[in-house]
Amino acid sequence: MILASIRHNLANLFRFSGRQSRALFWPYAIVIVVLDVLAMFALMVPAMAESFARVQSFAAAHPDQATVESGPGHYSVTVQGFHPELMPEMSLLSSGIAVIAAASVILLAASVSRRLHDRNRRGWWGLLPLPFLAFSLIMMPRFSASVPAGGLPDMQLFMAIFLSNALYLLSLVILVVLLSGDGTSGPNRFGAQAA
Repeated sequence: MILASIRHNLANLFRFSGRQSRALFWPYAIVIVVLDVLAMFALMVPAMAESFARVQSFAAAHPDQATVESGPGHYSVTVQGFHPELMPEMSLLSSGIAVIAAASVILLAASVSRRLHDRNRRGWWGLLPLPFLAFSLIMMPRFSASVPAGGLPDMQLFMAIFLSNALYLLSLVILVVLLSGDGTSGPNRFGAQAA
């Protein structure tokens, strides 16, 4: 069933017309989401490891500004003061996340549209989360770059990104609910009932 779903959706990657059943949509969508999570994990782990290595180097070079505690199954570094140079490189991370998000949109767009058609809804509903995702991906590097040396970050920009992320999650929940319901029985304005 999973392979049939993947084959069907890849074969119809750019076909936005017609209808698609839950049985053909969800296995494919879940595979795409799992691959997204794995790709983001693979992207974030090296960035976090590099950032942690930077913190460790800082602690070794500035023992007066850092406290290192370790024990069995425990290791922590506490840095006193504000040091934006120790933050992870967000522009590279955001670019990688943007590429993963774009690939997901391309892989899911037509199947989401067909699934919404099966619910007798226009495919445009599938775009609901995209403005919030785009805003956050564009603003994250700007937020990271807005942190002055020894200063505080731009909290208005932080709150705008926070609100955008909250609205993204809400719109994603709405979209998942729309995608989860039963299709209309019999023909609808988008075609014959999906098999």
